[in-house]
Amino acid sequence: MKFREVVIFSGETFQVPQSIQRIDHRATHGWQLRYGGTKLYSDHTPDGSGAAAALDKATKELLRRIATLPAPSKLQRGPSQNKSSNLPAGISGPVVRLRRNGHTRDCSLAVLIPRFGEKPRRRTIYIGTENTYTIERYEAALARAIEMRKAAEEAYEKASTRAKRAEARAHKAALKAA
Repeated sequence: MKFREVVIFSGETFQVPQSIQRIDHRATHGWQLRYGGTKLYSDHTPDGSGAAAALDKATKELLRRIATLPAPSKLQRGPSQNKSSNLPAGISGPVVRLRRNGHTRDCSLAVLIPRFGEKPRRRTIYIGTENTYTIERYEAALARAIEMRKAAEEAYEKASTRAKRAEARAHKAALKAA
């Protein structure tokens, strides 16, 4: 779990986990939890003396939410606005190329496969040559590409949630040991 050092208006310093933000504005002083929705944990004091207790409550709720909610996805859900085709995010093409020493061009779709904690991979799905290309083959290849991308996104999100929960368990164990 990532932490950062936060100095509040009273000069007190705290180690704050990611997904918790400090709010100090006029009469509002507290910690805002931003994971699976937002919730403010007020200091209930104008001088900041309740900040430690409020941060403790926010951290406990963060750990509870991490244990029960899926991790927020960092994957792009929709296609980029600059994308000229109407294909879903992570799928591009059809790519037409002539292989070295070849005489017939072939066509394929490119699928970006996200992998949590690793570089994404690119896979190609063959459609056909210029002689065998049909709309039916294109649609079948597109359906396979969409299914491949969907399976990769699900695996990415599961791995992301697993990692986030492991970090939370380690932090919880460290809190109990302290």
